[in-house]
Amino acid sequence: MFKRWQSIWSLVLGSCMAVLIAGCSDSGETAADGQEKGKDPVRVAYVLNGALGDQSFYDSGQAGINRLVADYGIETITIENNFDAAKYPQSLESAVKWRADVIYVISYGYEELVRQYADRYPDITFVNIDTVVENSKGTITSINFSEEEGSFMAGVAAALMTSDPSIKGINEEKKVGTVSGMNDVVVNAFLHGFRQGVAYIDDTIEYKNIYVGSWSDPVKGKQATKQLYSQGVDVVFQVAALTGTGVLEAAAESGLYAIGVDSNQNGIKPGHIPTSMLKNVGNAIYDTFAAMENGTFEKGAVIYSGLAQDGVGLAIDEHSRAIMPAAMLEQLETVKAKVVAGEIVVEPYKGA
Repeated sequence: MFKRWQSIWSLVLGSCMAVLIAGCSDSGETAADGQEKGKDPVRVAYVLNGALGDQSFYDSGQAGINRLVADYGIETITIENNFDAAKYPQSLESAVKWRADVIYVISYGYEELVRQYADRYPDITFVNIDTVVENSKGTITSINFSEEEGSFMAGVAAALMTSDPSIKGINEEKKVGTVSGMNDVVVNAFLHGFRQGVAYIDDTIEYKNIYVGSWSDPVKGKQATKQLYSQGVDVVFQVAALTGTGVLEAAAESGLYAIGVDSNQNGIKPGHIPTSMLKNVGNAIYDTFAAMENGTFEKGAVIYSGLAQDGVGLAIDEHSRAIMPAAMLEQLETVKAKVVAGEIVVEPYKGA
């Protein structure tokens, strides 16, 4: 009996010593900006103001999260707020209580809350997507996409399309339009870039825009698009998240054209979506996490992502080639190269 208890006591002491040694060791190596490499798996939260299922912006981010799971074996949680401001505090609190090591957040509408949480929990890595949010402790990393450069290319594509009546459905009027979810800073940056792209090709092309007032109403998106078509517009760029699916439906029903946004939407309504303006949210999520893993991540930095960084661009695929002539596609590539080289300077949006 004595030997039995002696053996048990030895195991307990050994376990305690192991815990003490592990708690005191400091190799200096980290996994996700402060997380020990031996602490597997890292926990990553994706907190969005809207909801998945838009086949666009939010889904692009989720695709990046899914890639992290496949390649790094991390644990993840996605928290959707469905544009309900009452849920924003709860969503951040849930991510913290879930013990997230990294929180990727789309913070439209609750930027101040993100600042407060980042200050309160400096050991959690906060990565803010699509806008610049800075906190007093300087720990929030922001990914700032150049919507203007991506939308400039969409404007070039729309202008080339509306100027070529040999394309089925294109009229002689040379009019393009946009359907926008809300009147806010990010959307207006899209529109600012789009107008520049249109004017670069032909400053006599008429431009019309409709603010729908919702990110999640495809019916309103369809109605707004058909209103533009009735006024002679034949190419519409949608900047409206889930509302934008109605824009794509209207293009197919009307035999006209729409340009997708954020993700490659060309195949949703084949024959009616010549291209999509890409905002590679998923790639940005994946790349920043990879930087955390390889030690090159800079906490508190603002990461600029434009055409040169492949953060934005146009989706050109078989659906594009079925609609746009080869010479038009070559012209798009030429314009893109000039923007990347600095020969064409796209003016950033400076409005409120």
